[in-house]
Amino acid sequence: MLNRNTRYLQIAFNYDIHLVKKVLPSIQASSRIMIEAGTPFIKREGSEGIEAIHRLWRGHIVADLKTLDGAYSEVHMAQLAGASAVTSLGSAPVETLDIFVATCARLGVDSMIDMLGVDDPLKVVMRLKKPPNVVILHRGRDEESTRGKVIQYRHVNRLRSKYDLIISAAGGVDLKEARSAIFNGANIVVVNLVQPGDPWEGISTGSNVGEMARHFLETIE
Repeated sequence: MLNRNTRYLQIAFNYDIHLVKKVLPSIQASSRIMIEAGTPFIKREGSEGIEAIHRLWRGHIVADLKTLDGAYSEVHMAQLAGASAVTSLGSAPVETLDIFVATCARLGVDSMIDMLGVDDPLKVVMRLKKPPNVVILHRGRDEESTRGKVIQYRHVNRLRSKYDLIISAAGGVDLKEARSAIFNGANIVVVNLVQPGDPWEGISTGSNVGEMARHFLETIE
């Protein structure tokens, strides 16, 4: 399980198994690095994609399922494939989120609720029987190029005023944004692996990914 007093780097793989096999071995093992099976990756590769990551990485693995329904079966599927954390969307029905949090707790995986598109994350959490382990403040990939769309750090203190939560910051994160995330109280910084030519921020797959991961870890120390 994740530690509230630790700052983590979450590296998201959103392409295919081939890229995982090529890049993941270059990332030095660290208890502060989380490897994400991103939503596009899981849609392409299924639970076998999570299993492929698990064979190469024995640390934290996030299955970014963004569950909207069927939480019980989806959490079980991810946990059996090797995930130590799973995501659901804050816009899901409250019944789904309650089942999601309870199932994660029962299976010993971290529950992460992604607040993509949610105006008031605190209102979502207050409706739940129990809070999740992690709340993700997320600027979506399609929002990165929209002027004025930023990660909503103003919610950090509001959430922490009522709950002992781990906060994750995601969406267009480069080194500058990583520093800003930590300054604003985030515990987890999510960075996408991005292929050359793609219009998003993150770590280029054409770079020395292992070296860049170390650089990010030093930045958020």
